[in-house]
Amino acid sequence: MFSAWRTANKNRRRLAALTPRLRRLALAWCGEQSLADDLAQEALVRALARLEALKDDQALERWTFSILANCFRDHCRRQKPVDQFQECIDPSLASADEQLAQQQTMDRVRQAIGRLTPEQREVLMLVDLESCSYSEVADILGIPVGTVMSRLSRARQKLKQLLATAPTHSSGKRPFMECVK
Repeated sequence: MFSAWRTANKNRRRLAALTPRLRRLALAWCGEQSLADDLAQEALVRALARLEALKDDQALERWTFSILANCFRDHCRRQKPVDQFQECIDPSLASADEQLAQQQTMDRVRQAIGRLTPEQREVLMLVDLESCSYSEVADILGIPVGTVMSRLSRARQKLKQLLATAPTHSSGKRPFMECVK
């Protein structure tokens, strides 16, 4: 009895520690900070409510990401997808021209990612933002590994296509997101 209570407490702490990653992943998927916070909170509430159903404590992270993915899918079914992503301009850049160039690049990247299907966006962000393996993504999303690979390939291909016409930076270099894996 005491052992089960300790395990549940440990899992609650592990869930709390996952909060920043859940918020970041939700933000990458939906593009709006307040919505990302809501999705992460909903995922945590669902996970806490069903914590006793978790059979393998080692799978807590994948299980929680699966819940977040379901929350995101539920939102997509109810709403039109959001194309905007949080501002992430580096204020330490020396010149206004560099800040403007970075802003324009980020706008192009946000628009390009926003044009991906929700399924492509999910896979792309789990692999490239969260560094999940293909098999982990397959477990999280409940799809075969081959589907993960094809969605990721199509997402990267579409990003390359959308960003291929990106203007060059004033330094003559291409924008930093041009070379998508």
